[in-house]
Amino acid sequence: MKILVINAGSSSLKYQLLDMTDESVIAKGNCDRIGIGGHIKHTTFNGKTVDMDCEFPTHTEAFEKLVEVLTTGDAAVISSMSEIAAVGHRVVHGGEKFGATTIVDDDVIQAIDDLSELAPVHNHPHALALRACKNVLAPGTPQVAVFDTAFHSTMPEKAYMYGMPYEAYEKYHVRKYGFHGTSHRFVSQALADAMGKDIKDLKIVSCHLGNGSSITAVEGGKSVDTSMGFTPLDGVIMGTRSGCVDPSAVTYLENKMSLSPSEMSDYLNKKSGFLGISGISSDNRDISVAAEHGDKKAKLAGEMLRYEIKKYIGSYAAIMNGLDAVLFTGGIGENSDDLRADVCNNMEVLGIKLDEKANAGLHGKLAKISAPDSKVQVWVVPTNEELLIARDTKEIVEKNK
Repeated sequence: MKILVINAGSSSLKYQLLDMTDESVIAKGNCDRIGIGGHIKHTTFNGKTVDMDCEFPTHTEAFEKLVEVLTTGDAAVISSMSEIAAVGHRVVHGGEKFGATTIVDDDVIQAIDDLSELAPVHNHPHALALRACKNVLAPGTPQVAVFDTAFHSTMPEKAYMYGMPYEAYEKYHVRKYGFHGTSHRFVSQALADAMGKDIKDLKIVSCHLGNGSSITAVEGGKSVDTSMGFTPLDGVIMGTRSGCVDPSAVTYLENKMSLSPSEMSDYLNKKSGFLGISGISSDNRDISVAAEHGDKKAKLAGEMLRYEIKKYIGSYAAIMNGLDAVLFTGGIGENSDDLRADVCNNMEVLGIKLDEKANAGLHGKLAKISAPDSKVQVWVVPTNEELLIARDTKEIVEKNK
């Protein structure tokens, strides 16, 4: 069974074609600059590439080009789209309507679009991609939506509610939803497998760290709390996002700086975080280099992230009444041995002790990095959201045959 996985952004459409007989990647690529020109980069399993500028006024044209490079030319990997058994889509926000992977029909597409108010940057492009996909697929090819928020639907009410008048939740659906759920679900299960344990017996803190970061408490394979909230702005400091901020600081700055709500949102989402603190970059690699060369603000940005991760690990160990493992994933989590070392330093009170040699120079590989006498295991677990989406898609399609 060949499954195409689609991850649509506001101006991009990333994809992977997988052969589910052995879960190998046949081809992958990205259509970007949609609406502002267009470019596609496509790579096959045997190293053939397409790298060219195109005209992508909308996601429809991008999807048509995706079909073209998959089926024609030197980098073709299938003869026609009829070879694709199903298409799995990553959808960021399912609200309270979608708590599980779902077969897509017109009503589902509309419901995803209707949730765009909660995720304006993501959900409308998802709906556009679903409609574009439907137009070019062979008739009857199923589409499946895998929701980032779904993994967090197991959070108890005491964890997802805010201390605001209850009508804010009833009328406007204001609550913690959580994000990166597809990644957290994949890596927590991969960790359980690597440990040789049943995930139902484990208490895990999963640290997905990248340009966007979130920490999740996973108890018995279920999310019981997570750092991101109503939007992906909440939680730890990120590339350009502030993370958790006193709401009164927001209204205070709005008045002081004469900012509209929209401008304030841009200030917190696009001008804060590593970029806002350091004044240098939103990229952790740039921040680390600058800190090594003595830049105090860059050093501060890094210290803030490490401090906040420690706080979440400690608080989540408390709410789960114990901790079996901590895992690091995502671009920063998988590749920054310095960050992992700093986070795990002085955590003996929780039973965390790092093996410095195992941690050093480790980049993007599954590995245990805790010391042999550490009561809590620490791991690096590379994430693979596309594979999980493909697995979900295969499972639900086979069940609905």
